[in-house]
Amino acid sequence: MEFCISAIAPAMPQFNLSLVSFSPSSPSLFKNDFLQSNNRLLFNPLMQLPVPSSRQLSFLQNPPHKLSSTRFVASAAPVTVDSTVTDKLPADIQVTETPEPNSRVRLSVEVPAEVCDDCYRRVIKEFMKRAKVPGFRAGKNVPESILIGYVGKETVQKATIESILKRTIPHAMSSVSKRALEDSVRISTKFPEMEKTYSSMKSLRYDVIVDVAPEVKWIPENGYQNLKIVVEIDKEIDAQTAAEQELRRRHKALGALRIVTGRGLEVGDVAVLDISATTIEQDESAAKRIPSADSKGFQFDTEDGDKILPDFLHSIIGIKRGETKSFPYVFPESWKQEDLRGVSAQFTVECKELFYRDLPELDDSLADRILSGCTTIEEVKETLLQKFLEVEQTAKEQATDNAILDQLQKMIEVDIPQSLFEEQARQLYGAQLLQIQANMKLSEQQMVSLSSPKAVKEFMESQKENIASIIQQNIAVGDIFKRENLQILTDELVKEVENSIAEFKRHNQEYDEERVRGQVQEVLEGAKVLEWLRERADIQYKMK
Repeated sequence: MEFCISAIAPAMPQFNLSLVSFSPSSPSLFKNDFLQSNNRLLFNPLMQLPVPSSRQLSFLQNPPHKLSSTRFVASAAPVTVDSTVTDKLPADIQVTETPEPNSRVRLSVEVPAEVCDDCYRRVIKEFMKRAKVPGFRAGKNVPESILIGYVGKETVQKATIESILKRTIPHAMSSVSKRALEDSVRISTKFPEMEKTYSSMKSLRYDVIVDVAPEVKWIPENGYQNLKIVVEIDKEIDAQTAAEQELRRRHKALGALRIVTGRGLEVGDVAVLDISATTIEQDESAAKRIPSADSKGFQFDTEDGDKILPDFLHSIIGIKRGETKSFPYVFPESWKQEDLRGVSAQFTVECKELFYRDLPELDDSLADRILSGCTTIEEVKETLLQKFLEVEQTAKEQATDNAILDQLQKMIEVDIPQSLFEEQARQLYGAQLLQIQANMKLSEQQMVSLSSPKAVKEFMESQKENIASIIQQNIAVGDIFKRENLQILTDELVKEVENSIAEFKRHNQEYDEERVRGQVQEVLEGAKVLEWLRERADIQYKMK
């Protein structure tokens, strides 16, 4: 099980102002890392998958609950963000912070003329260094009017607005930097609107939208501290039952099939069947074939009868080779194929072949053939039982964790940020594609088709509830880690990171050590929370 859990505060979002919709003829002077414009969707479902991002559950501080806009002055002084010091502005900027649905904040920024003019002067200076104006030596002072005439007034204006955005956004983001989700920042104001404002007023106004760490509300408060969990365990994982079935399977593998003569089908036999089925309708002419029930040459082991179709065996007991039986059957409400649940069907079964098993006596002489290294049947039974006790314990722990996570999800209220939803969807979809590629060896054209925005969007829509559930569970676990001041051992973290890196090297795969460390930390923190919850929960197990 993977967990996207972290108690580390998110890094300040990085910006790439070159992604704002400038004219192709406009040179971009300022290249940073990330920014989304409102006209472009940067969405690659295979990027950085299936590793989760450490920013997903960063809750060192709860975001304040705000009911109305808050106006404040962003200081012109240098701002230290993510170990980077932004430069000082010649004047303060005005920022209005307005909460929006889905854990989103709108920052309305007003940049005064003093700041805009300072940015303009910097742009002119930069162009002067780079532009090769005829009649002037490179890097020498060129009269401003001549330089603008050579470069183009529109080009200078676009570059100035870009400079203003680059210098002012970090200051505007100062109030939300601790809780802003990485890669969620975008400028919502269209670039032509910014050009119009700047041209007419020599100042600038723009809106930035950013997703923030969602506020978690527990119902009831601290209810997770005393969970009552009922865990349903599949009877097939019961160690004793599983060990007996495995012994039986290995014993049967040592026998031979003999043709049955003079009698019909009995429990323990193996039959080769042709099976077909149609729906039962009041109007017989309306009966429809059930394709999923059709099978030719189906090898039916009567000892597995009810596992294949409940009560099916009872309906064909006694059938002889060459004989055909027809009988009504109602699919159970728990049937895995939803459209067949409760459906009345008419089955037709023809027995093509009928065999019984001729098995050697189960004694110590078979021990080594059944399980290499064993000398007695008792030793075989004990070894198999120990093996399946381990399997049972692992399955119980997994089922317990799933039950706890399901209950936690029902106990929290949280507005999921869209960027968080999309990232989780990308991880799930990317992991799914990688699995398909590993199993089927898809062609490049098939991968391109499956990676298309349309395919990703369809996945998001079809898996919307599942994606939301995973995010809610992860948020709940991350919040508990922080609330309860849980810790993981540094030595344990270092060891697991080393093991993970060794695994990458063994497969000759590239890796980012910081990213690996973050992922390992998230997994360890998630495991710590589930361990903490199991110790305090009232857990009951029942077979299903």
